[in-house]
Amino acid sequence: MEAIKQEEHSVTIPLLFGNGDMEKNAKDEQCISIGNASFISTCFNGLNALSGIGILSVPYALASGGWLSLILLIVIASSTFYTGLLIKRCMDADETIKSYPDIGDRAFGKTGRMLVSISMNVELYLVATGFIILEGDNLSNLFADIDFNIYGTRIGAKSGFMVLVAIVILPTIWSDNMSILSYVSATGVLASVIIVGSILWAGAFDGIGFHEKGKVVNWSGVPSAISLYAFCYCAHPVFPTLYTSMRNRRQFSKVLFVCFTICTITYSLMAVIGYLMFGSNLESQITLNLPTNNISSRIAIWTTLITPIAKYALMLTPIVNAIEAQFQSSHNIKMNRFLIRTILMISTVVVALSIPSFGYLMSLVGALLSSTASITIPCLCYLKISGIYRKIGIELVFIGLVVLIGLIVTVVGTYVSLVDIISHL
Repeated sequence: MEAIKQEEHSVTIPLLFGNGDMEKNAKDEQCISIGNASFISTCFNGLNALSGIGILSVPYALASGGWLSLILLIVIASSTFYTGLLIKRCMDADETIKSYPDIGDRAFGKTGRMLVSISMNVELYLVATGFIILEGDNLSNLFADIDFNIYGTRIGAKSGFMVLVAIVILPTIWSDNMSILSYVSATGVLASVIIVGSILWAGAFDGIGFHEKGKVVNWSGVPSAISLYAFCYCAHPVFPTLYTSMRNRRQFSKVLFVCFTICTITYSLMAVIGYLMFGSNLESQITLNLPTNNISSRIAIWTTLITPIAKYALMLTPIVNAIEAQFQSSHNIKMNRFLIRTILMISTVVVALSIPSFGYLMSLVGALLSSTASITIPCLCYLKISGIYRKIGIELVFIGLVVLIGLIVTVVGTYVSLVDIISHL
């Protein structure tokens, strides 16, 4: 769910191709006109939405669950593809629906809108926190000999780099002009290709090789694996914007099929390559396993480092807008904005410093929030809006199975993730 932007009750993303002026306030315009984005343009936007930092942790997910856990990746991909189609059906049922919270509102009223908005904003907050951890991990891996000393207090490399990166990012939080960062953040597809290519090159030509056999299955790691797989497919809040941006909305199902197919192949390829290269020794981010003296490794690591810096402010924008909306009547609006954004930034750094591992945090996000927003909520909203829950049929049974998958991932994955985090604090 890269680069989501929420203003009042609307949710939009920067569309790099096609209809570039989609980001408008719902109060100023009651109905967004049909966009002019082509099929190819929407495919690129969809791939950008689905291509995120999950690609770094998917090898660790495979190492946690074993080779057979790849089946779970396919199950999660299929389930989330189907729930993406359900979102389309919900929007077809009511032309006034323009955003993901609108779907929750149409199905369950203000309570539905509130639950959808909360799940989205909490997920964005934790993903932004994950960016800070990712930066600290990789920079400390590149510059392992550096320590920070502040007024006689020695700070470890990882913690020091987290604070340093936060200082670098902070000015982007203060700015209200997000258009430039929107375009920079839309390089997710290219970044994913570069990372996969660099790691494949490192394994094939830089002496690492593909010699690890791995395990067929590791039952104790399956919950973590499926949670991380769920995190890879958490772009559903973006789909309503993609849908409304299209010139020919009837092609949206094909767009979803293309995007999910390409991303699943990419995630699977990265998982298999990483597991064959490093086996059970995989870190929560595969870049942490790469030898830093190789050019291919450095390309992968620096690509990993640059993208989150540009995306951080965009991830927090919906949360910032929601909080600032509560202080619109204040006389000193500029000061309130400064304080809100600074405090929000500091809070993510504090949380990042307290979380022991990037993998544990992403596993928690995937289990608790991604599975809820991308699997359970679309099913429940569709059942309510369509009314098919009133009669038993094949579709109702199938949706019930998908909901069951979402609930199992949420309950089991969240429990295991919290236990892992608490035990390593």
